[in-house]
Amino acid sequence: MDFKDYYQTLGIAKTATGDEIKKAYRKLARKYHPDVSKEKDAEARMKEVNEANEVLSDIEKRVAYDQLASNYRAGQEFNPPPNWDEGYEYSGRGQSNQNTADFSDFFANLFRQSAGAGSSDGRGNASQMVGEDRHAKVMIDISDAYNGASRDITLQTSALDSQGRATVKQHTLKVTIPKGIKSEQMIRLAGQGSPGYAGGKAGDLYLQVHFKPDANYRIDGRD
Repeated sequence: MDFKDYYQTLGIAKTATGDEIKKAYRKLARKYHPDVSKEKDAEARMKEVNEANEVLSDIEKRVAYDQLASNYRAGQEFNPPPNWDEGYEYSGRGQSNQNTADFSDFFANLFRQSAGAGSSDGRGNASQMVGEDRHAKVMIDISDAYNGASRDITLQTSALDSQGRATVKQHTLKVTIPKGIKSEQMIRLAGQGSPGYAGGKAGDLYLQVHFKPDANYRIDGRD
């Protein structure tokens, strides 16, 4: 699988702001849209442009992509490192206004898992809305799942700096790991999701559990 340089596709710098990304996308969309373009490869180029915009215009996808992109060049052989998305807190990843079915294998391997992420469930009245639920993948020791434990877990969240550029912030939560939890089960942290609107309650944070490799033990069912 080849690495895709989305910044190169849109012809922008890695420090581009959200407005600069929009401007570049609109310019290329006018050039390659199949309904108006006379370019021979217009349809293929438009798909590439749409894919790049899908990632770079979404702050959460962009921050995750930037963490991987620093050591790769366009066209270089690429395989996502195991558990590359550990500790990334996100909301709604995998949802899009674009039809992503025709996007590349590169995109699918990075962003296909949305772990049930979504937006507000609509609870509350017209003036109050519950905040979005958020999700993160976390790695724990098998011994903590066997015995139960309380651990500090650090998560990374996406944010915009004062200049409108994507950045990463970290925060640490005290998490109770239930005894007997299995791989891919969720730990729900009530009220730790996105803030509500107009006095509405905050959403929840769901941690999807995975086990760290262990030199002495392996999981076999519930054993």
